[in-house]
Amino acid sequence: MRINIGLAQIYPKLGDLQHNLDVHLDYAARARNEGVDLLIFPELSLTGYQVQDLVPEVALPADADDAVFAALLEASRGLDIVVGFVREDKRNRFYIANAYLSGGQTLHIHHKLYLPTYAMFDESRYFAQGNSVRAFDTRFGRVGMLICEDFWHVSPPYLLWLDGADLLILNSSSPSRGLNEGDRMLGTRWVEHVNQAYGSMFTSYILHCNRVGYEDGKNFWGGSSVVDPDGEFMSHGLYFDEALITQAIDMNQLHRTRARLPLLRDERPGLVRRELGRILSENLG
Repeated sequence: MRINIGLAQIYPKLGDLQHNLDVHLDYAARARNEGVDLLIFPELSLTGYQVQDLVPEVALPADADDAVFAALLEASRGLDIVVGFVREDKRNRFYIANAYLSGGQTLHIHHKLYLPTYAMFDESRYFAQGNSVRAFDTRFGRVGMLICEDFWHVSPPYLLWLDGADLLILNSSSPSRGLNEGDRMLGTRWVEHVNQAYGSMFTSYILHCNRVGYEDGKNFWGGSSVVDPDGEFMSHGLYFDEALITQAIDMNQLHRTRARLPLLRDERPGLVRRELGRILSENLG
């Protein structure tokens, strides 16, 4: 089965839900006209990244009674959409979240697990931590979603892999940080190496969408990409510019790679569980 992937490498306007919704709907219409099956937006694509004290004002309940969410659900009747937003739950806690929308329905919501609070980041001051990581079924097969800092920790993608995910969707608001030798930014090197490592280690497709633009002195580098189950880049977005990046993937590649490299077949989760129990017991004892 071939799936046409779209990566919406956009420049959200900080705190302006209506403007950002209009951008989402425009990209969804463009992607649908280009035959895209699954369109992925960056982390916090509906709000911008540096929301801070605006969090309660831009948060959404993520249901069809909300006008913004209802418009996105309607757009998902033409193609599947992954959108980043601030979610408010029934107990008035706020999360950095992704929603996977398909056929006018919300199939899954992921809350960001790891909130960086170091260097230029201060997320845990404004957001609650997510507390689960689960794969879910779509019309394209089983999928897992992670947000930015989540994929700096190997356990979430590992758990999604074991839970059946063959497509790993990673989205981010990753800022530029310093220069390598030459003209590549340090942030690009780190993220791109991680994406390739996950593709090859988990013999899965890695679909990464990063934003562009400026906020509060931060520059976001873009570079959205698709990595195949062999760990090779299939497509690589522009740095720093808005773009709709499209790439067709072949799900039969999973069979070919895993027949050659049966890492999933030989994985030993029981061993991991036993040794984790031992490590936790020893460290807590």
